[in-house]
Amino acid sequence: MTTNEILFGVGLTFVLAVGSQVIASLLRIPALIILLPAGFVAGALTDNIHPDRLLGDAFQPLVSLAVALILYDAGLGLAPRRLQGETRRIVMGLIVLGVGLVWASSALLGVLLLGMSAKAALVLGAILVVSGPTVVGPLLAFVRPTDRLQQILTWEGSLIDPIGGLLGAIVFAAVLDTGGSFGSRLVQFAVSVGVGLAGAAVGMMLLWLLLCKLQLNDVLRTSVQLATVIAVAAACDMAREDTGLIAAIVMGLLVFHLPGFVMPEHRPFSETLLQLIIGLLFVSISATVTPASLRHVVLPTLGLVAVLVLVTRPLATWLATLGTALPHRERGFIAWMAPRGIVAAASASTFSQGLVDAGIDGASKILPATFLVIAATVALYGLTAVPVARRLGVTAPETDKDRAERTH
Repeated sequence: MTTNEILFGVGLTFVLAVGSQVIASLLRIPALIILLPAGFVAGALTDNIHPDRLLGDAFQPLVSLAVALILYDAGLGLAPRRLQGETRRIVMGLIVLGVGLVWASSALLGVLLLGMSAKAALVLGAILVVSGPTVVGPLLAFVRPTDRLQQILTWEGSLIDPIGGLLGAIVFAAVLDTGGSFGSRLVQFAVSVGVGLAGAAVGMMLLWLLLCKLQLNDVLRTSVQLATVIAVAAACDMAREDTGLIAAIVMGLLVFHLPGFVMPEHRPFSETLLQLIIGLLFVSISATVTPASLRHVVLPTLGLVAVLVLVTRPLATWLATLGTALPHRERGFIAWMAPRGIVAAASASTFSQGLVDAGIDGASKILPATFLVIAATVALYGLTAVPVARRLGVTAPETDKDRAERTH
């Protein structure tokens, strides 16, 4: 690419990322509903916005580091002391049962509806288990559900991303390495978790030195957090693929336990940066999906989405909340909130090409099918979450701050 083509591609990506969020704000709809089609249309009209052309081999590592920052910030918003009793049981149930049910149903339907080989379908199922704060957070901000629902769905979305990302990496490696036993793969999973936790421990020591021992202003405190998370996530990913996500979320969860650490109520720099990162990621990854790749997967994938939305998620919710005192209306809202997000898109764009190169039948359908699942679930939940929450009566009372934000 020439210099002018690169400049045009970078400039257009930023314009679409920010412009989509501005339009969404004016229309009072989740930005993801506009970001996905904006990136897809731009990618269909010009090759200059394609991230593989703009960044080459650096694109996937940059996506991984960007997601690590998002997960760290998500961890900052979670209070471990509030994850107790039935709330913790429900969150763990949603993660364990949700991962198992989504993986199994998606893999089965990948074979039956999309005509994939079993290997490609297993990878697709592992990719689709994730949800994540990049999609759940913005939707919950529009809905303003009760505090208990906010906690349950935020915890689930934040924890399932690193788990799903790690699961996808392990399944991808297992599919390509047919000689490995179940025991050896279990050991590999444990090693990956250990690398992530070790990275988090090192990161916490660095943050303790930087945030608690040095007298830094709020801007520098934010900057050193960003630098530490990126450095630790990069080191973990160098040692073991996708372990940086585990390190990032654990660091975010534990940073509040640092002695003397105080998180400022308003973080304009980090909030603006993360919002921009989310926009850039969705536009860039959407641009990698070509219209030709969607030609034979649209209807089968919509069938897959229907099963995930109407059967798998409600079943996982029912099983996870069985025997709890959670009201039926809150269970109903949890059952109607399972969008897919950036980790699914990033994993699909990473794994699909490797499987295609290995000659795995049906691997070329993984990326377009994942894109359609993300787009369909984001649009469905984004457009219906607010009326469903109001119908169920699970929205929190409007505060003076909410009214001020709405009027402005």
